[in-house]
Amino acid sequence: MFLGIDLGTSEVKVVLLNTQNRVLASAGCALSVSRPHPRWSEQDPASWWQATCDAIDQLRQSHPGPFAAIQAIGLSGQMHGAVVLDADDRVLRPAILWNDMRSADECAELTQSTPELLQITGNLAMPGFTAPKLLWLAKHEPELHARVASVLLPKDYLRLQLTGEKASEPSDAAGTLWLDVAKRDWSDLMLAATGLTRAHMPRLVEGDAVSGRLKPALAERWGLASSVIVAGGGGDNAASAIGIGATEPGDGFISLGTSGVLFVVNDRFRPNPASAVHAFCHALPGRWHQMSVILSAASCLRWLCRLVGTDEATLLPEVASLSVEACDTAPIFLPYLSGERTPHNDPYAQGVFHGLTHATDRAMLGYAVLEGIAFGLKDGLDALHEAGTEVSTLSLMGGGARSPYWAQLIADILQTRIVTHHGGEAGGALGAARLGWLACGGDPAVVCEKPPIRAEYLPSQQRSATLARRLQQYRAIYRDGPGPLH
Repeated sequence: MFLGIDLGTSEVKVVLLNTQNRVLASAGCALSVSRPHPRWSEQDPASWWQATCDAIDQLRQSHPGPFAAIQAIGLSGQMHGAVVLDADDRVLRPAILWNDMRSADECAELTQSTPELLQITGNLAMPGFTAPKLLWLAKHEPELHARVASVLLPKDYLRLQLTGEKASEPSDAAGTLWLDVAKRDWSDLMLAATGLTRAHMPRLVEGDAVSGRLKPALAERWGLASSVIVAGGGGDNAASAIGIGATEPGDGFISLGTSGVLFVVNDRFRPNPASAVHAFCHALPGRWHQMSVILSAASCLRWLCRLVGTDEATLLPEVASLSVEACDTAPIFLPYLSGERTPHNDPYAQGVFHGLTHATDRAMLGYAVLEGIAFGLKDGLDALHEAGTEVSTLSLMGGGARSPYWAQLIADILQTRIVTHHGGEAGGALGAARLGWLACGGDPAVVCEKPPIRAEYLPSQQRSATLARRLQQYRAIYRDGPGPLH
């Protein structure tokens, strides 16, 4: 048995995986995000560990026999977050998260002071990344910054609690701006640009390698063998790719979670920072990936539901029952509730509903949100095309994958075959468990098989002209500002 732990932004999820590649059980524990100031986003690392322990306790109680047979643990987690520790490994302040926008000025400073940034990291300096956060701390919380002895990424803080080891792996480390992504090693130059050295960084192992062993006290508490290992794991999207079987060049997926991600595997480092495309290491050795990111995806739908006093299970059928005319005349929505990454790299971008009339009802608003997120994904796909990446099929995963209507709309807008998979909802937690299995010597061809296809969505031409027109209006609203819709 293998345990996968996925530290998301809104939930810690854990799964039990057996050697038949079947998820036997899963459990989760919700997390909340603190926003003490506009454009800030923080979480207390202690809440991550408590949620992890609570979720694991649920698995122990529901499946005691399989749980006791765990041989390895894999980790997946939200990327870019800055967990700063003092010399005694005490957390100095709440973690600054991936969707925190406070360090825009520091990004500009880092870009100006370090001309080699694009060549080494393959990515633009963005406020979500880790390195600018440390520059912000040095400027705004200098006394605290002076006490920083270690910087960990969120999932690697869990590793420290599990094993006592400070370790990370290239897929997550690539999102810090401290990694030489082609070499899969820390860059002394990029560390120095933020006043740090290798001594502040965890050691690096590959995602399918052993990073440490479970602490004896935890093994005893959970009734596990003292030999349980913890794999390097992966950043949330790289781990999700392992879970969906996206391991070969050209394999790709869309993840509709809090953010929206379009991920394609490469066999070499292929950066395209000009279009705000991310070029990161994959969770397997000798693999890289390109990724476009919209910062607000399914979170926009949750926001709208709160606004209009309903829930997704109620709203989505209302959207699906809309007439073609209602969809064609619905408002256009820009999903920039937290700024935007691909293709704009604009932390100040804001969400917009454009084209509201007395005829607009909540179903039309719901349609506009689904469409606007799909338009954001289309921007990302076009940016990947500009980087020379082509895909013929994309797997769809995350909470948004539960809506056949949304899946078909994405296929129509991207003009790409979309498939969903049985077990795809396990996402990063499944990938983490698989990485644990690989660290135990599992055969990658067996471990990383693609889950069976649940449904297929082929692009339709029925509304292609209308969707193309609305896409151009969507882009014009950001470029030129709101104008007449029709």
